[in-house]
Amino acid sequence: MTISDYNFAGKKAIVRVDFNVPLNENGEITDDTRIRGALPTLKKIIADGGAAIIMSHMGKPKGKVNPKLSLGQIRGAVEKALGCPVAFAPDCAKAQAEAAALKMGEALMLENLRYYPEEEGKPVGIDKEDPAYEEAKKAMKASQKEFAKTLASYADCYVMDAFGTAHRKHASTAVIADYFDADNKMLGFLMEKEVQAVDNVLSNIKRPFVAIMGGSKVSSKIGIIQNLLGKVDKLILCGGMTYTFAKAHGGEIGNSIVELDKLDVALDVEKTAKENGVELILGVDSVCCTGYDFGTFSVKPGAQIKVFPSNAIEAGWDGLDAGPESRKKFAEAIKGAKTILWNGPAGCFECEEFTAGSRAVGEAVAQATAEGAFSLIGGGDSVACCTKFGLTDKVSYISTGGGALLEAIEGKVLPGVAAIKG
Repeated sequence: MTISDYNFAGKKAIVRVDFNVPLNENGEITDDTRIRGALPTLKKIIADGGAAIIMSHMGKPKGKVNPKLSLGQIRGAVEKALGCPVAFAPDCAKAQAEAAALKMGEALMLENLRYYPEEEGKPVGIDKEDPAYEEAKKAMKASQKEFAKTLASYADCYVMDAFGTAHRKHASTAVIADYFDADNKMLGFLMEKEVQAVDNVLSNIKRPFVAIMGGSKVSSKIGIIQNLLGKVDKLILCGGMTYTFAKAHGGEIGNSIVELDKLDVALDVEKTAKENGVELILGVDSVCCTGYDFGTFSVKPGAQIKVFPSNAIEAGWDGLDAGPESRKKFAEAIKGAKTILWNGPAGCFECEEFTAGSRAVGEAVAQATAEGAFSLIGGGDSVACCTKFGLTDKVSYISTGGGALLEAIEGKVLPGVAAIKG
């Protein structure tokens, strides 16, 4: 069943969205992207003559009530964006009365799902090493099913539209689907777009296929890199992981970030790339600094900035961005691509002195997109780069999912998708 084909007239639909939006100290939304992303699905339900029961998590309350993470803070903003009345149920597991009172053409938002540990399905207050942990885990899984069954009881159908949590088998993202038949559970519009975007870069590939993997650590991206080495024509590795590769070849990297226990992994990546005929592209020079504050993303007073070869950085200097030769190399590699995946920045883009690498990558991706490439941007920092450099409308698709996108790219099955598609 697809949401486009489904008629919600006279039906109550419970919809898992991702309204884990950032709030300032006054509880005001600072970025409503996630709310706007869910609107097509919610508006379709209302326009059909149905009613929407909205459920989401916010933050990490760890199974306890935390007023600072209450979804009640954003009810007004959701009501304004949706354009219809939105009631609020202060307890997501005891919302039977509110759900029963809901009229067609209206919406109801449930309180933070993660106030209940059953949402994530993890035992609380017991260590994994404890002999009683397995029994506690089994009991929690049984409680999770009951929690999901309660949520399902509020509605006639279920819509999964939270790609950002699709990689978790939580009560509201996967387990709940067991309580609806195949004709009454479906992916929302946002989920359909996300799944299609991933399919475009992994299955429906137009070549040349160029992937850009940035970020600080090889370890956090190794699963993705290994999967991509069997699919891409070119793989650009940038950001902090550059220095692990440089060190693996005996290079001098100064004070730059490095994973000394992953030097063999870096060499294996190079070997696999060569065996698969993949052109592996690494930076050759770096913009370095003698005093960078990683807490405030700023250069300390009196600090120096200088460009070094990436494998010959002097002691006391941190590599913080791709140098001018690296930027040219990256842009040239992206030129002419027909499929592009970008995950992770090329440097500490939060600080203006070190934005040039990420900007060069972003502008090259935008140019290739203008020339006919399909470009998928994923991961919070890459998305932030696009926003900062005014490129959000110049790429094909920006994913709302961080961990979910990475696991999909690794080739893993996402529980939130599998629960609907089987």
